[in-house]
Amino acid sequence: MKDKINLNDLAGKVTQSGQSEKKLPPLEKWSPPFSGDLDMRIQRDGKWFYLGSEIKRQALVNLFSTILLREGDEYFLITPVEKYRIQVEDAPFVAVLVEQVEGERGPALRFETNVGDIVVAGPEHPIRVEVDDETGEPAPYILVRKNLEALISRNVFYQLVDQAEMQEGTSNELFIVSDGQKFSLGRF
Repeated sequence: MKDKINLNDLAGKVTQSGQSEKKLPPLEKWSPPFSGDLDMRIQRDGKWFYLGSEIKRQALVNLFSTILLREGDEYFLITPVEKYRIQVEDAPFVAVLVEQVEGERGPALRFETNVGDIVVAGPEHPIRVEVDDETGEPAPYILVRKNLEALISRNVFYQLVDQAEMQEGTSNELFIVSDGQKFSLGRF
Protein backbone atom coordinates (compact mmCIF):
# COMPACT_ATOMS: atom_id res chain seq x y z
CA MET A 1 0.00 0.00 0.00
CA LYS A 2 1.29 3.41 -0.93
CA ASP A 3 1.13 6.01 1.82
CA LYS A 4 0.14 9.60 1.19
CA ILE A 5 2.33 11.92 3.21
CA ASN A 6 2.85 15.65 3.29
CA LEU A 7 6.10 16.36 1.44
CA ASN A 8 6.69 19.47 3.51
CA ASP A 9 6.50 17.35 6.68
CA LEU A 10 9.08 14.93 5.26
CA ALA A 11 11.32 17.85 4.23
CA GLY A 12 10.93 19.34 7.72
CA LYS A 13 12.20 16.12 9.32
CA VAL A 14 15.36 16.44 7.27
CA THR A 15 16.01 20.11 7.96
CA GLN A 16 15.26 19.62 11.66
CA SER A 17 18.08 17.10 11.77
CA GLY A 18 20.46 20.04 11.49
CA GLN A 19 21.53 19.43 7.91
CA SER A 20 21.54 22.10 5.24
CA GLU A 21 20.77 21.54 1.57
CA LYS A 22 24.45 21.87 0.67
CA LYS A 23 25.74 19.25 3.11
CA LEU A 24 24.72 15.62 2.80
CA PRO A 25 23.06 14.11 5.86
CA PRO A 26 24.74 11.09 7.51
CA LEU A 27 22.42 8.50 5.91
CA GLU A 28 24.74 5.65 6.88
CA LYS A 29 24.11 6.47 10.57
CA TRP A 30 20.33 6.39 10.23
CA SER A 31 18.50 3.07 10.48
CA PRO A 32 14.77 3.79 10.65
CA PRO A 33 12.26 1.00 10.06
CA PHE A 34 10.70 0.62 6.60
CA SER A 35 7.71 2.98 6.49
CA GLY A 36 6.12 1.78 3.25
CA ASP A 37 5.91 2.67 -0.40
CA LEU A 38 5.59 6.29 -1.38
CA ASP A 39 3.85 7.24 -4.63
CA MET A 40 6.92 9.11 -5.80
CA ARG A 41 8.99 8.45 -8.90
CA ILE A 42 11.94 9.94 -10.69
CA GLN A 43 11.65 9.84 -14.47
CA ARG A 44 14.59 9.10 -16.75
CA ASP A 45 14.81 12.82 -17.59
CA GLY A 46 15.33 13.69 -13.89
CA LYS A 47 11.84 15.03 -13.17
CA TRP A 48 10.39 14.08 -9.78
CA PHE A 49 6.69 13.23 -9.38
CA TYR A 50 4.53 12.78 -6.30
CA LEU A 51 0.99 11.34 -6.56
CA GLY A 52 1.25 11.71 -10.35
CA SER A 53 2.07 15.44 -10.30
CA GLU A 54 5.48 16.89 -11.03
CA ILE A 55 7.26 18.46 -8.06
CA LYS A 56 7.94 21.95 -9.43
CA ARG A 57 9.82 23.38 -6.43
CA GLN A 58 13.46 22.78 -7.32
CA ALA A 59 14.57 23.46 -3.74
CA LEU A 60 12.35 20.60 -2.55
CA VAL A 61 13.69 18.24 -5.23
CA ASN A 62 17.26 19.24 -4.29
CA LEU A 63 16.53 18.57 -0.63
CA PHE A 64 14.98 15.17 -1.29
CA SER A 65 17.96 14.24 -3.47
CA THR A 66 20.18 14.54 -0.36
CA ILE A 67 18.20 11.87 1.51
CA LEU A 68 18.07 9.39 -1.36
CA LEU A 69 19.46 5.95 -0.59
CA ARG A 70 19.92 2.96 -2.88
CA GLU A 71 19.89 -0.60 -1.59
CA GLY A 72 20.35 -3.14 -4.38
CA ASP A 73 17.93 -2.10 -7.12
CA GLU A 74 15.59 -0.23 -4.76
CA TYR A 75 15.59 3.45 -3.86
CA PHE A 76 14.45 5.03 -0.60
CA LEU A 77 13.95 8.46 0.90
CA ILE A 78 15.32 8.18 4.42
CA THR A 79 15.14 10.43 7.47
CA PRO A 80 16.28 9.65 11.01
CA VAL A 81 12.80 8.20 11.73
CA GLU A 82 11.31 7.11 8.37
CA LYS A 83 12.29 5.13 5.28
CA TYR A 84 10.03 5.23 2.20
CA ARG A 85 10.59 3.26 -1.00
CA ILE A 86 10.23 5.27 -4.23
CA GLN A 87 10.47 4.37 -7.93
CA VAL A 88 13.37 5.43 -10.15
CA GLU A 89 13.03 4.78 -13.89
CA ASP A 90 16.75 4.81 -14.69
CA ALA A 91 19.25 6.85 -12.68
CA PRO A 92 18.07 9.26 -9.99
CA PHE A 93 20.07 12.20 -11.34
CA VAL A 94 20.93 13.69 -14.75
CA ALA A 95 24.28 15.28 -15.60
CA VAL A 96 23.22 18.47 -17.37
CA LEU A 97 26.52 20.39 -17.67
CA VAL A 98 30.17 19.54 -18.20
CA GLU A 99 33.24 21.74 -18.29
CA GLN A 100 36.98 21.23 -18.57
CA VAL A 101 38.87 22.07 -15.37
CA GLU A 102 42.31 21.37 -13.94
CA GLY A 103 42.15 18.32 -11.65
CA GLU A 104 44.58 16.84 -9.16
CA ARG A 105 46.04 14.59 -11.87
CA GLY A 106 45.75 16.88 -14.92
CA PRO A 107 42.85 18.03 -17.12
CA ALA A 108 39.50 16.91 -15.76
CA LEU A 109 35.80 16.99 -16.57
CA ARG A 110 33.53 18.59 -13.99
CA PHE A 111 29.86 17.62 -14.19
CA GLU A 112 26.84 19.31 -12.64
CA THR A 113 23.60 17.43 -12.08
CA ASN A 114 20.00 18.56 -12.22
CA VAL A 115 19.97 18.68 -8.40
CA GLY A 116 23.13 20.75 -8.00
CA ASP A 117 25.69 18.02 -7.29
CA ILE A 118 29.11 18.76 -8.76
CA VAL A 119 31.56 15.92 -9.37
CA VAL A 120 34.83 15.55 -11.25
CA ALA A 121 35.12 12.41 -13.35
CA GLY A 122 38.02 10.31 -12.15
CA PRO A 123 38.80 7.35 -9.91
CA GLU A 124 36.16 8.33 -7.31
CA HIS A 125 33.54 9.29 -9.92
CA PRO A 126 33.91 6.94 -12.90
CA ILE A 127 32.05 7.24 -16.18
CA ARG A 128 30.51 4.12 -17.67
CA VAL A 129 28.52 3.56 -20.86
CA GLU A 130 25.95 0.82 -21.40
CA VAL A 131 24.84 0.06 -24.95
CA ASP A 132 21.34 -1.21 -25.69
CA ASP A 133 21.73 -4.58 -27.46
CA GLU A 134 18.70 -4.00 -29.69
CA THR A 135 19.06 -0.32 -30.65
CA GLY A 136 22.79 0.17 -30.18
CA GLU A 137 22.04 3.41 -28.34
CA PRO A 138 24.53 4.35 -25.61
CA ALA A 139 23.41 5.16 -22.06
CA PRO A 140 26.28 6.98 -20.30
CA TYR A 141 26.46 7.40 -16.51
CA ILE A 142 28.72 9.02 -13.93
CA LEU A 143 28.87 7.96 -10.29
CA VAL A 144 27.74 10.88 -8.11
CA ARG A 145 27.94 9.42 -4.60
CA LYS A 146 28.05 5.96 -3.07
CA ASN A 147 25.96 3.88 -5.50
CA LEU A 148 23.89 6.75 -6.94
CA GLU A 149 24.53 7.64 -10.56
CA ALA A 150 23.57 10.40 -12.96
CA LEU A 151 22.53 9.66 -16.50
CA ILE A 152 24.68 11.90 -18.70
CA SER A 153 22.28 13.94 -20.84
CA ARG A 154 22.45 13.54 -24.60
CA ASN A 155 23.90 17.01 -25.26
CA VAL A 156 26.58 16.54 -22.58
CA PHE A 157 27.45 13.11 -24.01
CA TYR A 158 27.85 14.66 -27.47
CA GLN A 159 30.28 17.17 -25.96
CA LEU A 160 32.29 14.27 -24.51
CA VAL A 161 32.31 12.43 -27.85
CA ASP A 162 33.48 15.62 -29.55
CA GLN A 163 36.46 15.80 -27.14
CA ALA A 164 37.21 12.07 -27.22
CA GLU A 165 40.09 10.43 -29.04
CA MET A 166 40.28 7.14 -30.89
CA GLN A 167 42.33 4.50 -29.11
CA GLU A 168 45.02 3.06 -31.38
CA GLY A 169 44.59 -0.62 -32.07
CA THR A 170 40.87 -0.62 -31.34
CA SER A 171 38.06 -0.66 -33.84
CA ASN A 172 36.44 2.76 -33.53
CA GLU A 173 36.51 2.89 -29.72
CA LEU A 174 36.49 6.39 -28.28
CA PHE A 175 38.13 7.29 -24.98
CA ILE A 176 38.14 10.39 -22.83
CA VAL A 177 40.58 11.21 -20.04
CA SER A 178 39.61 13.02 -16.87
CA ASP A 179 41.76 13.54 -13.79
CA GLY A 180 44.26 10.94 -14.97
CA GLN A 181 41.62 8.25 -15.59
CA LYS A 182 40.73 6.91 -19.04
CA PHE A 183 37.07 6.14 -19.78
CA SER A 184 35.62 4.36 -22.80
CA LEU A 185 32.66 6.09 -24.44
CA GLY A 186 31.99 3.06 -26.65
CA ARG A 187 32.50 2.01 -30.26
CA PHE A 188 31.27 4.26 -32.99
